[in-house]
Amino acid sequence: MLPDLSLPPSLARLLNGLRPCFTAPTFTTFCALVCGMLAQTGRRTVCGMLVGAGLSTSCSHDRAHKFFSTARWSAERLSLLLAKLVVQLLLPADAPVSVVIDDTLFTRTGKKVWAAGWFHDGSAKGPHQVGYGNNWVIVGILLTLPMLDRPVCLPVLARLVRKGTLSSSRLWLAQQMVTTLAGALPGRGIHVVADAAYAGAELKKLPGQVSWTTRLRKDAALYGPPPPRTGRRGRPRQKGDKLPKLTDLARAAPFTPTTVRCYGNDRAVHSATISCLWYSVFGPRPVTVVLLREAQTSRGYDLALVTTDLHATTSQIVERYACRWAVEVAIEDAKQLLSVGQAHNRKAQAVERTVPFGLACLTLAVCWYATAGHHPEDVTAHRTRRPWYRTKTTPSTADMLTKLPRVLIAARFRPARPEQPTLTELQTIRLAWEDPAA
Repeated sequence: MLPDLSLPPSLARLLNGLRPCFTAPTFTTFCALVCGMLAQTGRRTVCGMLVGAGLSTSCSHDRAHKFFSTARWSAERLSLLLAKLVVQLLLPADAPVSVVIDDTLFTRTGKKVWAAGWFHDGSAKGPHQVGYGNNWVIVGILLTLPMLDRPVCLPVLARLVRKGTLSSSRLWLAQQMVTTLAGALPGRGIHVVADAAYAGAELKKLPGQVSWTTRLRKDAALYGPPPPRTGRRGRPRQKGDKLPKLTDLARAAPFTPTTVRCYGNDRAVHSATISCLWYSVFGPRPVTVVLLREAQTSRGYDLALVTTDLHATTSQIVERYACRWAVEVAIEDAKQLLSVGQAHNRKAQAVERTVPFGLACLTLAVCWYATAGHHPEDVTAHRTRRPWYRTKTTPSTADMLTKLPRVLIAARFRPARPEQPTLTELQTIRLAWEDPAA
């Protein structure tokens, strides 16, 4: 056991919802590493997590490393329990779940790192935007929190891309994760949003409760709905006649003025909708194509979206796709603010667990702030300390990840402990109270 581990009750309640994933000793280690990941002010390696939790002298680092490499727990089961916890705490009952998907590269070095390879890296410098490391497909739940004026994405599922196997397909991994998530949330509608890379034949196997919205490719082969059955022998037609190219459809389609909301602002555009089939991607499932162009132009179209949600309006489809950007923000926050990926494990099981664990810590931190940590005076106090932030009206993810470590560190100094804090402990508190952005 870890006698020196003290958890604030508000965070302990969240972690107890994930207890079924672990045995009793492993759950204790999990709680310690979560606290260390969130409270650490330095590097968030595996040993750094122990230092952040204040357990570096009372807990062997082997125990922390074995948690990722050999302990009996499933990263996928942890992710599904986390998704259920997010939906239960932060979504109204029976409300549909909005899901966003993207992939990212966690840069690594070394030939012995499991599943490492050369992948596209949008942040890499130079004309060839590639990097060496582990590539992850990430599924996040999109939420609107009452204290924020922007949508926030909470990562819940992540799977590793492995070249040379079936898992080398990002679309296949995304389809598998969404199907698993739909099974874990029975009765809930799930609206998935992804970019144009996540459109292919694998989507023919989507559950009926899942709708998929993505950007339509220019060379997409669209077909009309299947004609009525003739009563003759033989298999009925699965699709109608092939439609013209997208540019030709845009010239002939009637565009109407529409007000859509993108990135918090209302914009006037012209839109046209087409009901058809994208048979090579969604099979016989009907889809709606939304063509958009700026109100001032007379060109064919600027943006083409496709969705299987036939009940959504044009404004809802556009706003849903615009909110996809929240997953990019979540990935950046995970890397830059929480340093997910600094724990450089190289064995197979450790590699497949470390990044999902780090993403789960980010989601737990936001859930904690939304359910127990937010105070209306947080932003006021921030602006009082730094008056140059004149337009700041809502807390940022950095604010959330700053407040929780303070609560974690304060929980170590309980009134029942008579001894005075050491100089090292005082230095830890001082570092936690400092804002890196100052």
